[in-house]
Amino acid sequence: MKRISKNLMIGILLLLMLGAFFGYREYSDPFRRIKRTGVLKVGMTGDYIPMSFLNEDTGTYEGFDVELAEAIADELGVEIEYVPTTWPTLMEDTLNKKFDMAICGITITDDRKEKALMSEGYLVNGKTILVRTEDADKYKTLEDIKKKEVTVMENPGGTNERFVKENLPEVTLIIHEKNAEIPHLIAEGEADVMITEVAEAGYYVQMDSRLAAPLITEPFTHGELGILMPKGNEKLLQFVNEFIERESGFIDMLAEKYIYH
Repeated sequence: MKRISKNLMIGILLLLMLGAFFGYREYSDPFRRIKRTGVLKVGMTGDYIPMSFLNEDTGTYEGFDVELAEAIADELGVEIEYVPTTWPTLMEDTLNKKFDMAICGITITDDRKEKALMSEGYLVNGKTILVRTEDADKYKTLEDIKKKEVTVMENPGGTNERFVKENLPEVTLIIHEKNAEIPHLIAEGEADVMITEVAEAGYYVQMDSRLAAPLITEPFTHGELGILMPKGNEKLLQFVNEFIERESGFIDMLAEKYIYH
């Protein structure tokens, strides 16, 4: 076997060093990787109508946040790869960088902003209740719900469950895995109340006459929905924030289409 020349060895080492350098730059700059690969990885729970919902018949995601994510991807000039996540694992998946951003009706909170990055708010929201139409007059304040005989149903791991545990410790709390099934279960009498967001409550009231949201104009909290990202995605965050500010008319159109229609 011929000995490798000294110059060839030096050349190989330089190529390896350059490869490692550019690989590190891409690792430390996810925005560069997104643009190079042409793929934006988007985390979706797919269980929060009308924000994001996985249509099991078609196998595709639908909703307000899906259209918003697709518009952001179009502006970037890339395709979307949806990555399934859940509310209990949302932050863990974010920190483990399973996706570049998550958008599925995520409320901006101090805890989330401390652990990860969150965009500017793109939709005002707040906690309210979803109940059966015949029970609408029973629940006029939060105090009317604070009773052991009142059954509240929530999905695990989200801010709705946290709100119930912090503000309604007296109620009987039922945890149901699939958020999208809870409104139907409320209508069927499996529980009395669902603490949810204004956006979700407004949608279900329009879809099912058996349901009411008597406090929708007086939510218990004032919040905003934002886009969640792992730290290190500051360039993507800047891009998204600029998009949200620039495309406020488009976002208002989505709100009319999915929430206020």
